[in-house]
Amino acid sequence: MSETLVRPRYRLFVEADLAEGAAVDLPQAQAHYLGTVMRAKEGEAVALFNGRDGEWRAEIARVSKKAATLTVAGRMRPQATGPDAWLCFAPLKKDATDMVVQKAVELGVSRLQPVMTARTNAARFNAERARANAIEAAEQCERLTVPEVAEPVSLPDLLAGWSERAPGRPLFIADETGRGTPLPDVAAGSGGAIAAFLIGPEGGFAQSELDHLRRLDFVVPVGLGPRILRAETAALAALTVWQAVRGDWQSGGPAFR
Repeated sequence: MSETLVRPRYRLFVEADLAEGAAVDLPQAQAHYLGTVMRAKEGEAVALFNGRDGEWRAEIARVSKKAATLTVAGRMRPQATGPDAWLCFAPLKKDATDMVVQKAVELGVSRLQPVMTARTNAARFNAERARANAIEAAEQCERLTVPEVAEPVSLPDLLAGWSERAPGRPLFIADETGRGTPLPDVAAGSGGAIAAFLIGPEGGFAQSELDHLRRLDFVVPVGLGPRILRAETAALAALTVWQAVRGDWQSGGPAFR
């Protein structure tokens, strides 16, 4: 295989516009990662993406512990439209929330929406930390976009503004009571590829929340199998089923790392 066909060792998300010949100055954290953590050298290749212009090969023009400049060469992949699934979830304890964010990015979500419910046991949601985790996961899994990480909202506020926030987008709730339609059946019969999933907290939704959710015409209760799943498992199971039926798996690509 010729060198031009070998993927670069490093891959970074940048805010800058990408075009052939452009110079991209990295912020200090990314410069430190390349120069100190990875010990990258001048002349090495780096893959860059910004969620708008596709993926580009760049060359390290200079790198130190505090600064780095890359020169953009050719485009490796054009920008493509990915799956359009939102994950609305009750924040969990720190490590579990980190895992949900990282794996949801790998599974192609376009928006992460933390939701505070009656039984949410996490006092706060660190949006900055979640965004950093989302960027890192997008870099590693070779997707071309980084999903939006929204600020937390209460469940009543999420539902009250749904028609304006997400017109035409069904909200599938993981119903641990067993009254939901199996998600594979719902996905197979869906007329579109857009969706949102609402995953409750540890301990599930309060009964009053479930009663309210079931009265809303945009809400579809779905089942995720015969066993009660942990909240983080439910989130990833729902996204995996939807991705398998309505996502972009058919486009191929690397499967394992």
